[in-house]
Amino acid sequence: MSESDSQADVTVVLPDGSEITVPEGSTVEDVAYEIGPGLGRDTVAGKLDGELVSKHDEVYDGAEIEIVTDQSDEYLQVLRHSAAHVFAQALQREYPEAKLTIGPPTEEGFYYDVADVDLDEDDLEAIEAEMESIIEADYDIERVERDREEAKEIYADNEFKREILAEEAAGEETVTFYKQDAWQDLCQGPHVDSTGEIGAVELLNISASYWRGDEDNQQLTRVTGTAFESESDLEEFLEMREEAKERDHRKLGQEMDLFSIPTVTGPGLPLYHPNGKTVLSELEGFVNELNEDAGYEQVETPHLFRTELWKQSGHYDNYQDDMFLLDVNDEEYGLKPMNCPGHATIFDQKSWSYRELPQRYFENGKVYRKEQRGELSGLSRVWAFTIDDGHLFVQQDQIEGEVRQVMDMIFEVIETFDLEVEVALATRPEKSVGSDEIWESAEDQLREVLDSGGYDYDLEPGDGAFYGPKIDFSFEDALGRTWDGPTVQLDFNMPDRFDLTYTGEDNEDHQPVMIHRALYGSYERFFMVLIEHFNGNFPTWLAPEQVRVLPVSDDNLGYAHRMKNELDDAGFRVEVEDRDWTVGRKIREAHDDRLPYMLIVGDDEEDAGTVSVRDRFEEEADDVDLDDFLDHLESERDEKRIEPDFVGE
Repeated sequence: MSESDSQADVTVVLPDGSEITVPEGSTVEDVAYEIGPGLGRDTVAGKLDGELVSKHDEVYDGAEIEIVTDQSDEYLQVLRHSAAHVFAQALQREYPEAKLTIGPPTEEGFYYDVADVDLDEDDLEAIEAEMESIIEADYDIERVERDREEAKEIYADNEFKREILAEEAAGEETVTFYKQDAWQDLCQGPHVDSTGEIGAVELLNISASYWRGDEDNQQLTRVTGTAFESESDLEEFLEMREEAKERDHRKLGQEMDLFSIPTVTGPGLPLYHPNGKTVLSELEGFVNELNEDAGYEQVETPHLFRTELWKQSGHYDNYQDDMFLLDVNDEEYGLKPMNCPGHATIFDQKSWSYRELPQRYFENGKVYRKEQRGELSGLSRVWAFTIDDGHLFVQQDQIEGEVRQVMDMIFEVIETFDLEVEVALATRPEKSVGSDEIWESAEDQLREVLDSGGYDYDLEPGDGAFYGPKIDFSFEDALGRTWDGPTVQLDFNMPDRFDLTYTGEDNEDHQPVMIHRALYGSYERFFMVLIEHFNGNFPTWLAPEQVRVLPVSDDNLGYAHRMKNELDDAGFRVEVEDRDWTVGRKIREAHDDRLPYMLIVGDDEEDAGTVSVRDRFEEEADDVDLDDFLDHLESERDEKRIEPDFVGE
């Protein structure tokens, strides 16, 4: 028997479900060539069980494999990773003393954190020019394996890279570098084949960061940039970025008097002003109605618990570094990072029959997580936030139906606000609790719901919660950016840790399954998405001020207030503009304040008992009966329509 005949084989699964068998030790690129020589030549990288890897990585038995080419969605991520290396090479040409740390691709480009170099925005132009010369030189990007000890010598003066070497793949004798021209960087890849494949780059800004994201570590300089295949793609991105600045929720939040995060109150602790709280109250009312219609009961839990509860739930071991811990009379308490242990404890306070399941609780619960200060940003990442939390306690055979109902509720939210969504199945993380069997069962059941329901979804290996896998939903706003939002999570662990039971049909004790879900995710992040998605032009039912009455002169103030009172009585948020301004100025001010509707009333309207209606699109309708306008407002509110459209009727 020849050596090749005795060599073991591995079988991998292709995206269409078919299988292919290759010799053990084969790489992603080898599999691509096995499928076809053209695909082999075009291979840039691969995905193994959803994780992006180098085309040189070995495949393993049972892996689900996807081949990444320059036509794949993932190609831009690979190209940007290479652009980060081009930046690092250019930086060290300009500043040889600069120490490199890490430089990953991001959703909008890449960044590289560096040390021992003093940079400001004025320095970026020269570095960018050097990047252009490296791209023009079209250097081959080569993967090189080096002995670990050799790598340590290469980074004898770089404590950051040495720390990476000590922690990552510590048991392996060799590590991978990527080399272009005479420059190299410790990296697992993947990368494009040459620097010339990067069509266009731009360095965007400089900011401060901390090594490993820990503010107790050394402060670093973060340079952020972006890269595309072509100049036209880059120009389109830069235009969108300028629009994003105008839509920035922090800017609009100040202009519209929605919220503030003053230094005196502490970082990541937003204050909601009356306008902002009005929007949040409408959001809360909407989701409460969805919950009540789906058979949920509202509960409430306090802001802190004894840490014994967090130890029992597993949060203490897994979230201790992110918790705010307090000493009270020599006893340790913690502000809650999640609501689920409180809900599990409520369930545990009485005995349950199988006939009473599922039991569904919901709470708009405030939670606290000690994010690093450098990561805090407006409402997108804060210390204190509110989750529209729900927890279900169900029997095994109720899982699929309950998860489907939750997903229907989530899609109702998405459709109501005209948002785009991406769905992903997040599997077991490295830091988790529970047995392999429990995790496999939980992941299989969620996968079955997604597959049988015909949902398009991605796989997010290792991104599950520490207590169970989850289905994550991310919103895409008007600028194409994605944000974490709703989630549904299957949990076999917490019921076990709390010894939760119900009496089954066989009169024996059984353990329920716990489902965690949120329809928005958090109010803070969802509010941020809506501010930017609508550019502050909230739908009428959400708008802090829905109608403003504009009297032509002081002589019409009495009539204006009578119109306001009728609208008030119908439950609408209305103000009268009584400042001594011209009508033109009043209209401009209302337009700048993003009012859905303005009612203009002068002598003609007062004599006729009508109003003139003007919407935010500057469309007008004269001699409108107020009852007709009220009927429209009520239908627009009840149907939760996105745009004011009275004038277009």
